[in-house]
Amino acid sequence: MNAAPADQIRLLDVQELDVRLQQLRHKKKSLPEHAEIESLTKDLAQLRDLHVAATTEESDCSREQTKAEQDVDQVRQRATRDQQRLDSGAVTSPKDLENLQREIASLAKRQGDLEDVVLEVMERRESAQERVNELSERLAAVQAKVDDATARRDQAAAQLDTEIAAVTKEREVVAGSIPADLLKLYDKLREKEGGVGAAKLFQRRCEGCRLELNITELNEVRAAAPDTVVRCENCRRILVRTAESGL
Repeated sequence: MNAAPADQIRLLDVQELDVRLQQLRHKKKSLPEHAEIESLTKDLAQLRDLHVAATTEESDCSREQTKAEQDVDQVRQRATRDQQRLDSGAVTSPKDLENLQREIASLAKRQGDLEDVVLEVMERRESAQERVNELSERLAAVQAKVDDATARRDQAAAQLDTEIAAVTKEREVVAGSIPADLLKLYDKLREKEGGVGAAKLFQRRCEGCRLELNITELNEVRAAAPDTVVRCENCRRILVRTAESGL
């Protein structure tokens, strides 16, 4: 393939812009906020699970407390009825009086036991409520951090997008001045060779693979016409000759 020396040198300009674009895209992909958001999001998910568990526990305690209070109320009402019967004098049989008094005493003990249950459940519910409140505050704090990191990431990404767009436009202008067949070869090599399709021959060294050309290779390059598109024998990239090539 042949191409004017000026076109080959402009290929180095395109390569420089492509490297810049690659760096900008890598920088955007590697913004520290990405890892920060990922870590905070994991923390947020764990806290939400804990919050759901604590809320469920508080709800269970609430139902348990309601049931225990209802049981206390039922026993209290029954004890009140029995006491009213006892006080009314309607029960005259000594045996019936003894049974009624025994039942009232049993109900009093039962009421005391149930009231202890209510107190124990209330304590557990209060503890669960405190846990819910604590986790709610932690959730809000972590969410605020996520929002802040997201805003910083979006701002940094937007700035990089602006720069990427500007470099892309410049690349289009420079690439538009290069012959299509030369640009096609360059793009093919760039895709195959890790983003570098053309390299400068500097002081007898290929800047693509960083290897110095041997005497045979140098002689072949020296003998090539100025418009011949030379390839590096080691990495097969387009080798662009300049005044600094050391030929």
